[in-house]
Amino acid sequence: MACCGASRVDQALRGVVEAEVWHPKSPTQIRAVPHVRAIKVCLLTRPKVGALKYLRVMASENDLARNLNEDRMRMRVADLERLLARVRQGGGQARIDKEHAKGKWTARERLNKLFDPGCERLEIGALAGQDMYEEEGGCPSGGVVVELGRIHGKLCLVVANDATVKAGAWFPITGKKNLRAQEIALENRLPIIYLVDSAGVYLPMQDEIFPDKEHFGRMFRNNAKLSSAGIPQIAAVMGSCVAGGAYLPIMSDESIIVEGTGSIFLAGSYLVKAAIGEDIDNETLGGAQTHDEISGVTDYRCANEEEALAHIRKLASHWGDLGPKAGFQRDAAVSPGSPSICGVVPDARTEPYDTRDLLDALVDQDSFTEYKSGYGKTLVCGYARIDGWSVGIVANQRTVVKSKKDGLQFGGVIYSDSADKAARFIMTCNQRNVPLVFLQDVTGFMVGSKSEHGGIIKDGAKMVNAVANSVVPKFTVVVGNSYGAGNYAMCGKAYDPRLIVAWPTARLAVMGGTQAAKVLLQIEKASLKKQGKAPSEAEEQALLDTITQRYDEQTEPVYAAARLWVDAIIDPNHTRSWISMGIEAANEAPIDATFRPGVMQT
Repeated sequence: MACCGASRVDQALRGVVEAEVWHPKSPTQIRAVPHVRAIKVCLLTRPKVGALKYLRVMASENDLARNLNEDRMRMRVADLERLLARVRQGGGQARIDKEHAKGKWTARERLNKLFDPGCERLEIGALAGQDMYEEEGGCPSGGVVVELGRIHGKLCLVVANDATVKAGAWFPITGKKNLRAQEIALENRLPIIYLVDSAGVYLPMQDEIFPDKEHFGRMFRNNAKLSSAGIPQIAAVMGSCVAGGAYLPIMSDESIIVEGTGSIFLAGSYLVKAAIGEDIDNETLGGAQTHDEISGVTDYRCANEEEALAHIRKLASHWGDLGPKAGFQRDAAVSPGSPSICGVVPDARTEPYDTRDLLDALVDQDSFTEYKSGYGKTLVCGYARIDGWSVGIVANQRTVVKSKKDGLQFGGVIYSDSADKAARFIMTCNQRNVPLVFLQDVTGFMVGSKSEHGGIIKDGAKMVNAVANSVVPKFTVVVGNSYGAGNYAMCGKAYDPRLIVAWPTARLAVMGGTQAAKVLLQIEKASLKKQGKAPSEAEEQALLDTITQRYDEQTEPVYAAARLWVDAIIDPNHTRSWISMGIEAANEAPIDATFRPGVMQT
């Protein structure tokens, strides 16, 4: 009977992850059984045809929900791809044609020629500047393209000015994106190549790009730091390189200039004429021949862009290893157990899902070892492998769970026991030299008297301390919500993840839209009251709708990507590639720092 029952159960369980079964003692009572193994045990104990039939129904419903989730995610990804296609046009076809008429390639065409054919590439900050600076004509991709890829098999970061966008001028977001690229190169010891074609600082916004710590000048400070660290830097001047930007080529290890199109000078011919009365043309002032034969600013002169890019590849072919590796452990890669990662996360942010289903679709099959599975259940922690790389995972659980100590706990919320567990796990990963991966779908820390009296603040601080002082590389994927202090504890941008990416379903804000809108409405009503105005019920609802719409727009992932709060919005199917390539890059830099958490209240 057991064999027959097992066969029927296996057939019924095909494709089932979570289901409901009849309670063995009462045909009218049902209970939730979260794991397939538990379902099997229950049914084999007392096999019932009715239970098996019910299970088959639940299986089909589960498949339907997954299919709907996948369809909705694919629609979001399709919208993302359409947006990226527009962004990749830069300043538009007319400006592209203008560059071609000068004998120049676009930034993206240059990258296609520079990287190894067919190699995997990650674009950083593709949506930087999106829907920003509209009064200035916009700034697609922040006017600069940044990609991580391979040159002669070596991982390299390439920064290419897009001359189709305001002649490659630097907007505030351009500076931020350039600094982010240098930050990635510094912390991962990656060679960095600059393809220079820029008119310099965008003067109407010079006050937002010139004098502060994280402004334009920081780039040259980073040039010096990269060189000091022995990290290769090559600058190829393929267009204008003016004013303060003229320091970039000479502060790089090696520089190339292209005849006819490349030029370098602190001040152009018009400014020279105005300043000192000298009458001189730009080519004589700072063209290729001048800097190759007279000033000695550049190291190599190339006849055209194709020759310049081939020369960069030739120089890169001579690079040896930059020193010892970090030594992260890697086995042979294994495909995930579940084929569909897009079917896991519901489109509606209020719907629950089991984060273990997400892990099944993300990590190498049978590689997940859960840490403290019975404790702090609103966070799932454990060791796993992604594309063979050993990682420690900290992920928000989105189902309602039951704690032996505190009863029911809401999914997506960090409780005291969850924070305590995560802090200890993060410390352990630092002891073991295991990179950390954070999967964010968090609404924040638990509030209320019970949590406050239980010490949620000190336990949350313990987790934040562990994340902040962690020395192993951290990688963050914003799957869904990323609200409030939950963003911080789960390694948001402020906590220096090596890479941080978002899915199209992500939301980043200080709190959820509904709660925020109600708070903002009360503030607005108080302001109107001071003016002697009392909105009607209809006016109040219209005001609430306006506030909600405005707030929701600010929580959209594109809004975050435009401001570089995340490095990219990605297709969920590409998550493994981003993490794997990120760890490979991080492995280039040995960890010199010692893990030393600060003072913690226990």
